[in-house]
Amino acid sequence: MTENFTQLNLKSEIIDGLNSMGIDKPTPIQSQAIPEIILGKDILGIAQTGTGKTAAFLLPVIQKITEQSNRKNISALIIVPTRELATQIDQAIAAYGYFTDISSMPIYGGGDGKIFNQERHAIESGIDIIVATPGRLNMHINLGYVNFSELKFIILDEADRMLDMGFLPDIQRVLKVLPREKQSLLFSATMPDNIFSFASSILKDPTIINIALSKPPSNVKQGAFVLFDNQKIGVLVDYLTPRKDKSVIVFSSRKAQVSEIQNMLKRKGFSSLAMSSDLEQSEREFALNQFRNQQCKILVATDVMSRGIDIKGVDVVINFDVPGDAEDYVHRIGRTGRAEAEGEAVTFIVPEDQYKFKKIETLIQTTIEKLPIDPKFGDLPEYNPKAQSNKKKPFKPFKRKSR
Repeated sequence: MTENFTQLNLKSEIIDGLNSMGIDKPTPIQSQAIPEIILGKDILGIAQTGTGKTAAFLLPVIQKITEQSNRKNISALIIVPTRELATQIDQAIAAYGYFTDISSMPIYGGGDGKIFNQERHAIESGIDIIVATPGRLNMHINLGYVNFSELKFIILDEADRMLDMGFLPDIQRVLKVLPREKQSLLFSATMPDNIFSFASSILKDPTIINIALSKPPSNVKQGAFVLFDNQKIGVLVDYLTPRKDKSVIVFSSRKAQVSEIQNMLKRKGFSSLAMSSDLEQSEREFALNQFRNQQCKILVATDVMSRGIDIKGVDVVINFDVPGDAEDYVHRIGRTGRAEAEGEAVTFIVPEDQYKFKKIETLIQTTIEKLPIDPKFGDLPEYNPKAQSNKKKPFKPFKRKSR
């Protein structure tokens, strides 16, 4: 295990940036990836959020760009699935490269014409690094002023999620306009066949680094409530009441349900905001910043928050429903228990979701404690995954009280 960043052949100005952030010891993926990237190797990195993968590709890329003597056009392109991740990586570039002259710009959908023009100006001025979502980047490419002739690096982060979101055609359009000779880095939390095939088509003799986490951190206390759908809200309020001072993320798989849960919590006196792709960009940024700054204690979100977004100090994660994919469970509860802090994670399991939850327990090789529920909520279903129905009930919004 590498003890410090100096051993990874990083220069003093990069290490100064890390020291100013209180970072002095590389994570396993950083120890493995940084020397290979400095040597010019393509990378296939299998690593989840929380492993330090962002710094693993940013630190060597920043160093190699700042070593170039003539930087007139874009040197590196980072493609990501969401605007939140684009913003976060752009901020990380500023932090890690604080003692260098590196420049970067996030490019993503939403916003007004003024923001689009700012993005265009940055592109035309020859900024060092662009961090972009695929659709927005193609809008700029189609207008004819994006110059990738001197591009040295292409990085695809959260590649599995981008393919799940249907971005493959957009990504392929971008790849067609990039130079043939470049260093390619691809990072994915999982490695299904479609990702492996995609990686094989763009990477040349890559170094494969596998730091995938198949289990949640041991410092996260997990539990589950087995209940009926109409009992969820009451149990949620009951669970949150003694935790009003905690920092909490409530995950829902349905966008329509996010605002309903948030509004209900607000009416009950909880400090809460919503986060989903249905909201305006300004609303999403406001909610994220308020939660990060502890001005809001509860963030109700879709899986847009489960990967890639790094928020320190999350005490509790609540799965209002069982995530559709067992891997997503690991991503969701990975929001808490960061930096070895203690965390809590609870999941609400209705009868039709019991089989999905059993698959999660199988994946993480853990039987999660089924927590007691106050008798005031009435009869509860038996936890019997083998016998549960595969039928899914349609979503019904919570009834609003008439005024």
